[in-house]
Amino acid sequence: MSKDSLEPPSSKQHQNQPKPNKNGVPEFKQKVTKLDVKLDNQVKYEFGGPVGVTVMMLGFPCLMYYFWVCLEFHQGRLIYPSDLSQWKYWVVQEIWEKVKLRAAPTTWAIQIYMGYVLFSFVLAYTMPGPVVEGLPIPSLNGQRLKYLCNGLSSWYLTLAVSLVCHVTGVFRLSGLIDHFGELMTVAIIWGFTMTTLVYFISVIMKKTHRMSGNFFYDYFMGACLNPRIGPVDLKMWAEIRLPWPVLFYLSFSCLLKQYETYGKITAPAFFMVLAHFLYVNACQKGEECIPTSWDIFYEKDGFMLIFWNMAGVPFTYCYSSIYLMKYQLTVGHAITHSWVFNFAVFTLLLSGYYIFDTGNSQKNRFRMEQNGSFITRNSFPQLPWGHIKNPSFIQTKHGNLLLTSGWWGIARKPHYTADLMMSISWGLITGFSSFLPYFYFCFFLFVLVHRVSRDMERCANKYGQDWVEYCRRVPYIFIPYIF
Repeated sequence: MSKDSLEPPSSKQHQNQPKPNKNGVPEFKQKVTKLDVKLDNQVKYEFGGPVGVTVMMLGFPCLMYYFWVCLEFHQGRLIYPSDLSQWKYWVVQEIWEKVKLRAAPTTWAIQIYMGYVLFSFVLAYTMPGPVVEGLPIPSLNGQRLKYLCNGLSSWYLTLAVSLVCHVTGVFRLSGLIDHFGELMTVAIIWGFTMTTLVYFISVIMKKTHRMSGNFFYDYFMGACLNPRIGPVDLKMWAEIRLPWPVLFYLSFSCLLKQYETYGKITAPAFFMVLAHFLYVNACQKGEECIPTSWDIFYEKDGFMLIFWNMAGVPFTYCYSSIYLMKYQLTVGHAITHSWVFNFAVFTLLLSGYYIFDTGNSQKNRFRMEQNGSFITRNSFPQLPWGHIKNPSFIQTKHGNLLLTSGWWGIARKPHYTADLMMSISWGLITGFSSFLPYFYFCFFLFVLVHRVSRDMERCANKYGQDWVEYCRRVPYIFIPYIF
């Protein structure tokens, strides 16, 4: 039922309910129930089970190298053998030899990538920021872990240091993109290395959770739920501090390369830097909201999260930026569009970003209000409608509140819709001559559809009839009146 229809506390049940805070949201320290423990310990094979995840662990790096060859040597055109009987020879000559030539790890690439990994960790360990509590962890008997959220101060210090290094010539950011293949290989190696370290240290220290008993599946999904070094939560650090800043710097490097080579910056190149800046900045400025997210609360720290954040995100989501740069270097002129097309794509990006930023803010600040960890921050930019005043919600028998206000009264997954709006804009700004700039959108669409099906099943099991009522009140998942 909605908070607006709550009866006066005449019964014992109502007398025991928490009183609403000044924003109308009941603030209470949620307790872990037997159902929470059961769901948290439930092992259910996903992604095709052990066979599926093994294929993914082998296939991800191979796909990254294949796409890199297509971008580096074929202007983004997808290549394939003309004679399928010669596919082994083709793989060796077209892929392997080029990887050895231009993507072998170098001392420079190791120093730059691992130097940033170490630098970001030191900042996460030492920089100032608010400390917030996460949700109660069933496997820790309801304990709420504390998270040092210093992403914003770390992000702006990183920007300042990199700017100084670039201007003084100590390290030219435009040189990053010239070593993309080498950096990608180092990131891939580090993704496997960190996954292995976290897995075996967790097993040795007996800090495993929700293990299936199959090594390959557990290696992919992870062994430990909350690996930490001092105040640094490794899962949150890997998800926020590494992938998005690296992605931004790769796009920024492409823009600088264009300016240094041709003396001007095109709208598409600027678009990609803006898009990636907005995304990374949103992650840092709203970091205090992340401890209540699904990834932190439930997902274990395995290959799925570690590798994709260390290597997959920064070195595949940047294809649009690289394609724009490679096209201009190869063809001799940049990709440009009419002002009408540019205006439409910029509008799509900014609209998607607004929904993404305010939607995530609405949901997580609502959770934080329930959790008693809500804080007010003035980080840039604070957008209108990021915090709902006097929200409506369904109070479940389980104890949780299901938000039915703001974007969350319009659709169940508005932030996914916003993500897809932004991701398709990253492709549109490059035109329609290559599939690779649209890889991120296609991949993300697959991932989000999978997440939705998993979320719906879990919520149905957890909330029962309350979930049925929620689906009745918010019937659409992505787009109102369509889907």
